[in-house]
Amino acid sequence: MASTLFAVALLASGLNSTVTATLAGQIVMEGFLHIKLKPWIRRLTTRALALLPVLFVIGLYGEGETGKLLILSQVVLSMQLPFAVIPLIKFVSDKKKMGALVIPTWLKTITWAIASVIVALNVKLLIETILP
Repeated sequence: MASTLFAVALLASGLNSTVTATLAGQIVMEGFLHIKLKPWIRRLTTRALALLPVLFVIGLYGEGETGKLLILSQVVLSMQLPFAVIPLIKFVSDKKKMGALVIPTWLKTITWAIASVIVALNVKLLIETILP
């Protein structure tokens, strides 16, 4: 039962990531790079860019190592989290950018504490991975 629930959760997480990446890619391409593509071409491109490295690594290591690859992917994702969280906190804490919608000081304190825990846990994970 646990393996089935894990598989469903992993599938849902993958779908969520794909949708988020597609929307982010659309915003970056259209809003910042001014590249206009038909939606089906943009989706095909972003999904191909996501799948090609995965297929390459699976081809390189084989199916027997997919469990290790899953753990490695989660480690890489966790290492990227501070690079998204910290700028987000700085952005929503900036009165010039956010105006009346800036987060209050108490919330800023909580978010920086959470970000600090995330960074500390990532440093711990990195040290344990490098120095077994």
